[in-house]
Amino acid sequence: MTYHEQQDLQPFHLYFVYKRTSTNTNDYQGTFHAHQGVEILIIHEGKGTLIIDQNSYEIKPGMICIFQPYQLHHIQIEINEAVPFVRSIVHYEPSIFKAYFDKWPILQNFFNHIHSGNLASPRWYEQQNLQSLIVLLKDLDETLPTLHKSEFLEEVSLFLITFLRALKPLWDIQHKPTSREQLLRKPHQAESIMEWLQLHYKEPLRLDQMSKDLHLSPHHLSHLFKECTGSSISDYLTVKRMQEAVHLLTSTKYAVAHIAEEVGITNCSHFCKIFKTHFGTTPNQFRKQWHMHH
Repeated sequence: MTYHEQQDLQPFHLYFVYKRTSTNTNDYQGTFHAHQGVEILIIHEGKGTLIIDQNSYEIKPGMICIFQPYQLHHIQIEINEAVPFVRSIVHYEPSIFKAYFDKWPILQNFFNHIHSGNLASPRWYEQQNLQSLIVLLKDLDETLPTLHKSEFLEEVSLFLITFLRALKPLWDIQHKPTSREQLLRKPHQAESIMEWLQLHYKEPLRLDQMSKDLHLSPHHLSHLFKECTGSSISDYLTVKRMQEAVHLLTSTKYAVAHIAEEVGITNCSHFCKIFKTHFGTTPNQFRKQWHMHH
């Protein structure tokens, strides 16, 4: 199952692509989706519509979007050979990088705000000034393949600090602070389901418990989630568990059986079967290949 291009799994919870191009609609099937972490999307070329928080916005070159954790968004693109869809994405897990911002209080405020503040607008256009960001994106794109895994976290955190530092003046021009922005945003119901799954994915899925905690009937839960994300709760949960399994395979020496338990699958051979369906390789082969390439 392909959940979203976000699942190009990179360890250390940073996902990055520079100027990825799609020229036909099969390359890019957008459904409503949301994910852990913050996604910053920069549109270089293309046109279409972005739907977020029940509002729709026109997509055009020079657009920057920030999607907050578990915030549902949907991109509908008009793609053909003449008008490709070209974008760069920086998607990071705030909890991993939080400590790196301790020394820079003004920048840390901005980091916290785009993670959990009530953003008046998720997108803005700043066509003439993207150059400062593009230089950094291109630089990381060239550096990443050359890095040894021991350098990865340091390089990526330095990139993120520099990138947000370059983004902040663009943001400040567009977003005059208002008292409303000091509020924390209220999550959508499907986002609450994702948050619940984030807390409980290590346990066997219990819809009855989830419906009790979220005050929604089990039927309504499943229906709502499918309608908003295009995925069933169990499929979403499987992807979540596989993401976490990859993180543990590449960053720890835990035995496969231990990792299976860590991600909430008690039967190890069942875990290996699901893993192989997803990645075309067993967990042990995956680990071996990853260490060979890093």
